[in-house]
Amino acid sequence: MRIAFYAPLKSPDHPVPSGDRLMARMLCAALTQAGHDVTLASRLRSYCRDPDDHAVAAAITAAATSERHRIAAEWPQDPPNVWVTYHPYYKSPDLIGPPLCEEFGLPYITIESSFAPRRNLGLWAISQTAVLNGLTQAAVNICLTARDRAGIVAAAPAARLADLPPFIDPSPYLATRPEQPGPVRLITVAMMRPGDKFDSFAMLAQALSGLTHLNWRLTIVGAGPMEPQVRALFADVQDRVDWAGLCDPARVAELLTQSDLYLWPGYGEAYGLAYLEAQAAGLPVVAQQVAGVPEVVTPQTGLLTAPGDLPAYRAAAASLIIDTLLRQRLGQTARARVLARHSFQAASARLQQILNDVVNMHT
Repeated sequence: MRIAFYAPLKSPDHPVPSGDRLMARMLCAALTQAGHDVTLASRLRSYCRDPDDHAVAAAITAAATSERHRIAAEWPQDPPNVWVTYHPYYKSPDLIGPPLCEEFGLPYITIESSFAPRRNLGLWAISQTAVLNGLTQAAVNICLTARDRAGIVAAAPAARLADLPPFIDPSPYLATRPEQPGPVRLITVAMMRPGDKFDSFAMLAQALSGLTHLNWRLTIVGAGPMEPQVRALFADVQDRVDWAGLCDPARVAELLTQSDLYLWPGYGEAYGLAYLEAQAAGLPVVAQQVAGVPEVVTPQTGLLTAPGDLPAYRAAAASLIIDTLLRQRLGQTARARVLARHSFQAASARLQQILNDVVNMHT
């Protein structure tokens, strides 16, 4: 099957790393693994950060119109069988795929689409209308979390839905090593950006500043525009922090497999692929029970605390720093769960099943 793939928030080949880019890449790879010919339909980024920025919105609309004309001119020679859009939402709707699919009579599919009525503000309300129309038009909307599914059901009860757990390729993280003497090796992997990322770093720093009586050492992997501010957050424990900087995936995997415990509060995480990578490496996770995090971290694979509860988060981290056997048990279960439920191979098979259903419905 020939698949036109589009990610309006961040193209799979976008230069800035993120969970969105990684999932877009993994989806393309999983579809290819299932035997399909995946082509990147467009690199247009339809991202509007400010609901009152009419200039940006007008530029995006014009660019989307131009892209539709370009693609429509190319398709008569070799049209795809289906269009797949990854992660359309209020800041970054798909303004290209739905009208093209309607014009050419192709099935339209969304993956990780989301709808939130509270975001109907200014220009975002217009974007959400486009998202809602796409949800209704789609042959199927593939949901990665129960949270997204519930939002779609509430907004578009007639929308056709299928489920796909978030996934990674676990193979780089499967190296094993015995527990080592010395400090418990903590690790976190995140970009240093304003907003939820910075808030998570702030909570992590505050939690660890109250645990200096325990024997631990933290590795922070990541970089970004707020790196000086993030470093300042850890001033009280700076002698226990190793700053790894921005690392390639192989180095991230190496650092994870050399660690004992993954700490990341996870404000605003859709689900957090980094949690899956850590668990594939056999690390339990300490996170907050927010957004889609419980989709990938369970009580059997880590500890989840109430949102914003700093004392609870500190206590959870302390319990796993202290209790080696609990840490090992949770880590072993975490790895097994990723391999069984969140692996690349499982996702490829599930996507193939969903696509077969779509094809059967349109034949």
